[in-house]
Amino acid sequence: MKYDYDICIVGSGAGGSPIAYELSNAGYKVAVLEKGKNLREEDVSKDELAVSRRGLYTPDLKDERHIINNREENGTVTRYDGHEYSWSFWNGSMLGGSSNLMSGYFHRMKPNDFKLKSVFGEIKGANIVDWCISYEDLEPYYEKVERVIGVSGEVVKHSFLEPRSTRNFPYPKLEENAVTKWFDKACESLEFESIPTPRAILSRDALDRNTCSYSDFCGSYACATGAKGSGRAALLQKCNAEIITEAFVYKLDSDAEKITKVHYYDKDLNSHVITAKIFVLAAQAIETSRLLLNSKNEYFPNGMANNNGEVGKNLIFSAGGSGEGRFHFKDLDALKQKELMQTGLFFNRSLQDWYEFKDDGINYKGGTIDFLFEHANVISRASREFYNNDGKLIWGEELQNRIHKQLTSSRVLTFEVFNDWLPTDECFVSVDEKTKDKFGVPVGAINLWGHPHDVKVGEHLAKKAVEVLEEMGAKEISYNISAAPPPNLVAGGCRFGEDAKSSVLDKNCKAHELRNLYVTDASFMPTGGSVPYTWTIYANALRVADILKKTV
Repeated sequence: MKYDYDICIVGSGAGGSPIAYELSNAGYKVAVLEKGKNLREEDVSKDELAVSRRGLYTPDLKDERHIINNREENGTVTRYDGHEYSWSFWNGSMLGGSSNLMSGYFHRMKPNDFKLKSVFGEIKGANIVDWCISYEDLEPYYEKVERVIGVSGEVVKHSFLEPRSTRNFPYPKLEENAVTKWFDKACESLEFESIPTPRAILSRDALDRNTCSYSDFCGSYACATGAKGSGRAALLQKCNAEIITEAFVYKLDSDAEKITKVHYYDKDLNSHVITAKIFVLAAQAIETSRLLLNSKNEYFPNGMANNNGEVGKNLIFSAGGSGEGRFHFKDLDALKQKELMQTGLFFNRSLQDWYEFKDDGINYKGGTIDFLFEHANVISRASREFYNNDGKLIWGEELQNRIHKQLTSSRVLTFEVFNDWLPTDECFVSVDEKTKDKFGVPVGAINLWGHPHDVKVGEHLAKKAVEVLEEMGAKEISYNISAAPPPNLVAGGCRFGEDAKSSVLDKNCKAHELRNLYVTDASFMPTGGSVPYTWTIYANALRVADILKKTV
């Protein structure tokens, strides 16, 4: 049979772009199908309204939504239509996917992240398993990401530093705000280990990309210089794949052993078909499961690769939450006031002292705390001032004066907590047959529940972050740890494993039930570790790319 392509990739983010880059540059004929547009550096800007109010990078929820079935504490389930409640789980519909919009905190998973069950034991109500590969299997690819994607930082010794094959990052750390000195001093006083946060952002011109412009608009915004290591900037614009944008894949066809066709709609809702020897799904964890579940036929009546009923199961997010403290001019001398208001420069500091900890004689898997200044977006900064100190809504000159004072004589330092979201039977992806998107396809249903263990660990970490803010002299300190899922940190749904009865993919990320179907977005992850996922997704996709080179 003559195929259109050797490899067809659905999705172009951190899971799909490495496959396209490696295989097309190795001489294979590769197609990439991306639902969004190709937005290049010249097409993006720091338009606060476009992101805060108009959803520039995500679909209109009237056209494309999810149904959210939220499990309450008493066990009841409440159904929410994402459009009606403005509840969005879209992370970036464009070439390169949500890797365009990441903040670029690049921490590796630790060796014990790969064997959570073996090291920490079972937890009641959680489906914890060990990974079917080890940290050592992935380490060479973590190192390759540093070079190819571009990671800037400085390796410092600390209690939970993972084994590395190189002594340092290939690019020096980004320029830092002087307030990091206050942080380091506070940590020294508390006997905490301050870590410069590695970032997937170039600190100098390299890799045919420009250095960082220090706009401080990384999170939720695409990079206008190419410094951020998105799949588009770092990989797709350097590969020989045929990239088809505004192509929504709605169905897969198969026989009993392999995928035969992929069907997609273009922007005018015209349907097209592509054939290939191998198909790679990397549409984002929720959407990959949705596509498989919607692709039913006589061989797979419950959805593609789902005869064991595992597709969509064990969906995970990143547990934790966030907090903040404010520094006021009135509490600082003139030098510190000047240091506080340095613009653009990064506050790149992290703590991993409690990546593992003991409490009441029990060993816990902990997590990571990243510290950063509040986002530079003036709309979000001004929005927090709509109420006075008594909690009353204000407007007019009173609001104007309050916003001006807060923005010119104080600054907020925030922190984010990352710890494991334990997989459970109650958190999974399904399909809502009653609700269809603009393409006429049943939408994904996100069934949510967070294990209480996650909140307990997050609380432990947040209290440690508060200690640092207090030691630094911050005021108005607060934090929020909850079971609410961050929509930009989602994984699972097609976990890999050795047992074909309890997993969707084998250790090479190939579907157990199909010879030519691979999944390389975060769907493969059985547990998520206590760090943001992007680096691990990139590394695993590069690992699978090496396997595919021997397979095609």
